[in-house]
Amino acid sequence: MDIEISAEAKSKSLNRMVAITVVVLSVFLGIMKIKDDNLVQAMQQAKADAVDTWGEYQATKTKLHITEGTIDEMTLLRGMARPAEASVFGARLTALRAQADKYRAEIPALADKARGFEKRYDDLNYHDDQFDMCDALVSIAVSTAAVAALTESAAVLYVSWAFGGLGLLMGLSGFFGWMIHPDAISRLLS
Repeated sequence: MDIEISAEAKSKSLNRMVAITVVVLSVFLGIMKIKDDNLVQAMQQAKADAVDTWGEYQATKTKLHITEGTIDEMTLLRGMARPAEASVFGARLTALRAQADKYRAEIPALADKARGFEKRYDDLNYHDDQFDMCDALVSIAVSTAAVAALTESAAVLYVSWAFGGLGLLMGLSGFFGWMIHPDAISRLLS
């Protein structure tokens, strides 16, 4: 009888540790999920801004190309025009050249702006990888804790804690912006 009580007490103790582990990891994962979802929204906005800016860049290059073509045509026409009409061509050519100069100045600025949005996306993606790894590790930890309860094995619970600890580290890294990143695992899984 003493043996049964002792084994039952050990089992209850293990089950309590499993329950606490599952609750702590589940709450942590829920909080990290909120932060990760906000991060993903920021990534989507950065990507949309980059695409929009690259579109504006392409449109500006197209406008420059059209303006330069118009300048070439007007220069040729001006040479064939009567002297009285030449001044009209000259004024229009001056305006077109100013417009072309404006486009030439805008193009590098738009490219830099688009690259900035792309860098923002990449920086956010770095932390999104941390949250993804947190999610995976904590899920493994919760599943392993369940197996520990079923098998009544403290060793399996310790494995769960190891995965949970790594998951906590990755979640906190993403949350606080720490530069801890499992590059090798990310490359393998991407």
